[in-house]
Amino acid sequence: MSQPAVTALIVAVVILVIVAIVAAALTLRARRRRKLAESLEKRRDDEVQYAFVINPSKPQAEAQRLHIQEFCASKGLDRIRFYDTQLDKDGRVCALEALHDGADVVIAVGGDGTVRTVASAVSGTGHALGIIPIGTGNLFARNMGIPVDDIDAALTVATSHGSRLVDMGRLTLLDHPEDDHGHAFLIIAGVGFDAAMIDDTDPELKRNISWLAYFAGGIKNLFAPKFRGDLTITSADGSNHTINNLKFRTVMAGNCGQIPVFSLMPAASYDDGILDFEIIDTTGGILGWANLFGDVVHQTITGKPEQNPLSTNSTMEQVQGVSAEITLEKPAKAQVDGDMLPETRHIRFSVDHRALIVRVPASSLSSLEKTAQVAAANATSDFAENTSILEPVR
Repeated sequence: MSQPAVTALIVAVVILVIVAIVAAALTLRARRRRKLAESLEKRRDDEVQYAFVINPSKPQAEAQRLHIQEFCASKGLDRIRFYDTQLDKDGRVCALEALHDGADVVIAVGGDGTVRTVASAVSGTGHALGIIPIGTGNLFARNMGIPVDDIDAALTVATSHGSRLVDMGRLTLLDHPEDDHGHAFLIIAGVGFDAAMIDDTDPELKRNISWLAYFAGGIKNLFAPKFRGDLTITSADGSNHTINNLKFRTVMAGNCGQIPVFSLMPAASYDDGILDFEIIDTTGGILGWANLFGDVVHQTITGKPEQNPLSTNSTMEQVQGVSAEITLEKPAKAQVDGDMLPETRHIRFSVDHRALIVRVPASSLSSLEKTAQVAAANATSDFAENTSILEPVR
């Protein structure tokens, strides 16, 4: 069989696998939506001061602003303010301004970029983050169980009691001393192929076909040169593990491991104080990338961070740790939750354990958290309404 025929066959198989997984995912989503609707009916409104940080560049932003105003008016929530992001004023700056103005809960209205920058400011303050997802990926909202296609349900979650503490990842550009803070990430940050793929994704195509547009960006970088550098990972016990002269396609740090349809890091947990580091490499051209896709499908099905036993031309090593530092031979592109950062040769990944309070559906709470939420709902004092035996319910 000729090489073009083999390539066409591999592409056809990949498409069929994606279609099958998407169909299964849609069935599960419909089931989850029914359960969510039942749980939201039991939530209590929280009449505090809300700040909505909105990305006006989103096509539906103005319509959503009006919808939010009408929703809050119908609920008797009249202490609301809007803060618009701008080219020189990102979600972090808007959220800091909102907190200075006395906001109790800061709600990010936008995609993952808006969510992560708002979260960067809210993290560690004791104030809660709400999310109204109107982006294309909305990966963090999906991982939190927040509805991505029902604005009223998302608003109900954001403006009522029920929250959990989650970790906040940080990527620090050590060769950019002008940065005054580590760049926040809630899902995945990385350097190498993943950043190049995101950077080469057409924004217009992304608006039209959502996260599938990343495949086009990925194809452009399939045969780009590999990266080389020294990597040191610090484990939870404080021990360091160093790999010198590492050759790789991409190195990623994950706080959440689930993306639409696939599981990149099945063992990643957003509240364990640990990052999941994934080191990916391929050989043999298109065969290596096909093997890597098979690895991702394998761990998506099994739910375990392991390679397909049949893989021969790909490696996908996954290691957990509290931080990592990498020094590259040459500058490379880096990304945090799909937002591009300047090229860098020296970066550090770290995690702030349970530093962020996020309002989530009841179905996303553990059994202990549900018990605490019910206890708070039955209390009559202001103090009891905002605390629990496990964590704040804000």
